Amino acid sequence: MKESLKSRFQDFLVFLDRGRTPYFVSIGLIILGFSLVYLSPRSIPSFLVFVFAASSIYWLKMNKAVQLGLAVFLAVVLVPILGARNVFYLEVIFQIAVFSALALGLNIVVGFSGLLNFGYMAFYAVGAYLWAFFGSQQPYLLHSTVTTKALNTPFFLAPDYFYLFIFLGVIVAAILGLILGLPVLRVRGDYLAIITLAFGEIVRQLANNLDKPLNFTNGPQGITPIQRPTMPEGVLSLFNKVIQPIVGHRVTDNQAYNILFYLIALLVVVAVIVITYRLDDSKVGRAWTAIREDELSAGAMGINANKLKLGAFAVGASFAGAMGVLFAASRTFVSPETFTFLQSVGVLTMVILGGIGSITGVVVGATVVTLLNIQVLQSFSLYLSQLRQSEAVIPIIGFHWKNLSNQLDPTKYQRLIFGIVLVIMMIYRPAGLLPAARRKRELGGTPAGKDLDEKGA
Repeated sequence: MKESLKSRFQDFLVFLDRGRTPYFVSIGLIILGFSLVYLSPRSIPSFLVFVFAASSIYWLKMNKAVQLGLAVFLAVVLVPILGARNVFYLEVIFQIAVFSALALGLNIVVGFSGLLNFGYMAFYAVGAYLWAFFGSQQPYLLHSTVTTKALNTPFFLAPDYFYLFIFLGVIVAAILGLILGLPVLRVRGDYLAIITLAFGEIVRQLANNLDKPLNFTNGPQGITPIQRPTMPEGVLSLFNKVIQPIVGHRVTDNQAYNILFYLIALLVVVAVIVITYRLDDSKVGRAWTAIREDELSAGAMGINANKLKLGAFAVGASFAGAMGVLFAASRTFVSPETFTFLQSVGVLTMVILGGIGSITGVVVGATVVTLLNIQVLQSFSLYLSQLRQSEAVIPIIGFHWKNLSNQLDPTKYQRLIFGIVLVIMMIYRPAGLLPAARRKRELGGTPAGKDLDEKGA
């Protein structure tokens, strides 16, 4: 029975990839997903259908130009329309983009080079505090605090310097990655993990305590307000002329900024994916793989392991630095609580869940974890809260929902749920949801020649 169902499923997949069928299926799914979310802006199943429709562009076999066109249309046209109709969905997609870039950066260190890093959020924090300091009033408050500042305190830089600081965030975070890489060249395994963990905590504690004797970070209170880039004149009015009849209401300044930051995050993620693919298929990427598999053998073949390790830390850190600048501008507030050790573990979870070393898998892992954290668990908690406020009763046992303890709130068990998911993954699919070809061979026992034949086909 099991083999019969598996055979039918494989036949169905072959049918989907035959002729023009994938084009009709993908376009049909996108129309269906968009329509469901448009008509039911707060429905989780509708949003999940839309996410599945978006993923069909990747897994259905279509012409590359058509795939690219559908992806651009969906990302640049449909998502902003849905985001203007319900800003929460745009926030979810923005978070997916941010964590995808972070996970891709960590994947270079962990997946490509085999260097365990538990302090990755330190680079994210550096990028965020870089713009938070120069894009706020903080340089004028070195001898005071936000609570004691004068009402007419000016901002240090013009808001449009934000775009320059995205590149500066890349440079500063890369330099910090080199600094971190220097002391870890002599250590491996557990010792490497301890050093990176300590580095992450050092950066967080500096952000938490650098409010004395000079107030650089404003300590635990964080820095606010942080400037956003200026919205070009006439853009919002033109956008409303086009979008307002579709979404049914006028798009506010805050909603327009959410769309702007989403588009910037999308550009950064696309750039990160392109760079990552180019590195993976380059001489540097192959050298990283050699170091990960056997550093001694790589050194015997003439590969400079120390130099390439430093390069891996620098490249991975640069992605986090760029996203840190974007995060600070989008939130207009940063504080040390955002950059904890658990956040670093969360990004590492995305890499492991998606597939270590797999670029597509890492993006899928970031999407799954973000949806589970922001969308599914929070929506389920809100649903349980509504049940507690009603007179509803569980039919068979006669239990009143209002008597349900708040301790059973799903958001309180986020780490437990992630832990269970990871345990299940390590038992039944240790290579991840979409593993890299090499990783799949190692854990699945697939002969190398067969895998190469399939890849060539």
